[in-house]
Amino acid sequence: MVWSIVWREFKKHTLAKIGLVLLFILYLIATTCGFLAPHNPNKRSSFTYMPPQRIRFVDDGKLQRPFVYGVKSERDPETFQKVYKEDKDEKNPVRFFVRGETYKFLGFYKTDIHLFGTKEGAFYPLGTDELGRGMLSRILHGARLSLSIGLIGIFLSLILGVFIGGISGYYGGKIDTVIQRIIEVLLTIPKIPLWMGLAAAVPSNWSVIQMYFAITILLSIVNWAGLARVVRGGILSLKTEEFSEAARAYGAGEGRIIVRHLIPNFMSYLLVHLTLGVPNMIIAETSLSFLGLGLRPPAISWGVLLKNAQNIQSVATYPWMLLPGIAVVLAVLAFNFVGDGIRDAADPFNTIQ
Repeated sequence: MVWSIVWREFKKHTLAKIGLVLLFILYLIATTCGFLAPHNPNKRSSFTYMPPQRIRFVDDGKLQRPFVYGVKSERDPETFQKVYKEDKDEKNPVRFFVRGETYKFLGFYKTDIHLFGTKEGAFYPLGTDELGRGMLSRILHGARLSLSIGLIGIFLSLILGVFIGGISGYYGGKIDTVIQRIIEVLLTIPKIPLWMGLAAAVPSNWSVIQMYFAITILLSIVNWAGLARVVRGGILSLKTEEFSEAARAYGAGEGRIIVRHLIPNFMSYLLVHLTLGVPNMIIAETSLSFLGLGLRPPAISWGVLLKNAQNIQSVATYPWMLLPGIAVVLAVLAFNFVGDGIRDAADPFNTIQ
């Protein structure tokens, strides 16, 4: 009954619905990035720092199927940089379900079919990086690490926060005092320096998978404190209620009372905190990778991609290198919209109306 009321109120929140749809699209992209990306994200080419290609639908005033012109490169005689020009004598149709590099669909099924691409010629709708790798393919593959690290990190924070916060709120006394002092110390330390210090302690020769789990665990260790306080507050307000006393009178164990009776009664507020915590994890991973202390190549995440846009030359000359930042903004906004919608829907003053 309560969840049906929350869902009814949530559907009235337009931005929350937009955020939910956007999150569905982003995680669908992360799951099927191999199929959606026109190229292998690590495939190099001679088209280094090539600007985004324009997909055209009209040629000589006539409507045609989507295509891109061929590309010619030459050196600027003054700056000696590569300059790319369209070769209008060469037209490469953009086709759906084209064959390309082999990948594992959903991580299991080997195939070489991609959603779209060209059979011949260059096709880089979002341009290329310093090694000639397609930015579109790399951004799509970067969603897999950046979005999953947020979910896994917040799941680990949930376990720590519920366990430690539950003990603190239920038992109280000296245990509560010690735990709260530890939480206060963690919350007073600036997050960025703390992340940097912990990440710097991770060996630089670790593999991509080892680094991934190390960064996830480090972010979880730092972010459990706020969640533990939410759990503690909920336990303190509910542990003296009649249903809790009734469960205790029937001989229910303390662990069962916390897990089966207390936590479910403020699960909606816990869900709000978790929803708003995921974007913090994403930003944290992006920040660490951007500073060179998080995930490192050959790993592909949005933070790793943004690291290539650290210098002014990249921003001024190759602005498409900043496109992964747009993906980060969209993901963070989507989570915040959904979190705001759940918070408003779970408000008891709204559900009573």
